[in-house]
Amino acid sequence: MTPRNAFLAALVLAALPCAAQADQIVLPLPKGAKAETIRVAYDCGAFGPVAARYFNAPPVALASLSFKGEFLVVSNVIAASGARYAGGKYIWWTKGNSADLYDVTLGEDAAPVASCTSS
Repeated sequence: MTPRNAFLAALVLAALPCAAQADQIVLPLPKGAKAETIRVAYDCGAFGPVAARYFNAPPVALASLSFKGEFLVVSNVIAASGARYAGGKYIWWTKGNSADLYDVTLGEDAAPVASCTSS
């Protein structure tokens, strides 16, 4: 096999797992980290429901949010209290069984666009 053909074969083989998992993101975790996934449904009143999945594998903490036809992945950031996640134009801030969704494009002191309670 020529070097060029070997390169092409390796390229095709490398692409196969990506094609089979095109709808997934795989993140390697630090050695010894154990992943935990928690699903929570939130009632956000007039805003509508928010479905959240929390992915915890210290030191990694992420969440995915689904609301109003949007899908968002947010990363845990420093908070004075509760758990604060940021991604795109949103801040998702949880404490106990309540959560607030902020749109940062509305300004630093803007009220949350949704105030939610886990159901």
